[in-house]
Amino acid sequence: MEKSRILYAEDDQTIAFLIQDSLENYYEINHYSDGKSALNAFNSQDFDICLLDIMMPELNGFELAQNIRHKNSEIPIIFISAKALKEDRIKGLKIGADDYLVKPFSIEELILKIEVFLKRSKKTENSPQKYKVGKYDFDSKNYTLNDTQNTITLTQRESDLLLYFIRHKNSVVKRQDILKAIWGDDDYFMGRSLDVFISRLRKVFADEKNIVIENLHGIGFRFTEKQ
Repeated sequence: MEKSRILYAEDDQTIAFLIQDSLENYYEINHYSDGKSALNAFNSQDFDICLLDIMMPELNGFELAQNIRHKNSEIPIIFISAKALKEDRIKGLKIGADDYLVKPFSIEELILKIEVFLKRSKKTENSPQKYKVGKYDFDSKNYTLNDTQNTITLTQRESDLLLYFIRHKNSVVKRQDILKAIWGDDDYFMGRSLDVFISRLRKVFADEKNIVIENLHGIGFRFTEKQ
């Protein structure tokens, strides 16, 4: 079986060696020690997932992620950084990252997160992939919302969240159930991540008066599509 290809940007050679050594039995991992080299590689090669440090020369991780997202809104991006401030994590998610791991972390945790995103990227052909949401046709396989005039491309996590809401339409869903289904766990940071992605979806449907993502304090959310 062909290995999934990882773009790995990290300027600390010791950390890079340890992660490469741990992952190379499972994946084809391509390491770049600065943001500019990583971007050049991304623009000329195909990858399945990106692992990005933040503090790097040439282009930092945030700048690199913005450039990657400009070209490809679907590829999973995971930040791996020593920057542990809540503001940095939220910034990373707002740029379009799908997850954020703070150093030090276990290789087992990193592999688990990589596998979660790779599996979601390879959706089965048997599951429904297209849905009507307000004026939009939602293609969950290609992460797009289409109407008669334009196309909105979602990130993988935005698409996963919207699909979860569609499958539980008009029902109350608990925060912890969403987090466990999409993020794989339930903690404070992941809860804040969920809030960021909820805000993104609300902006997408801002002009759709019949679509409401209701916040039920202390419980969760309800995605409602009024007829």
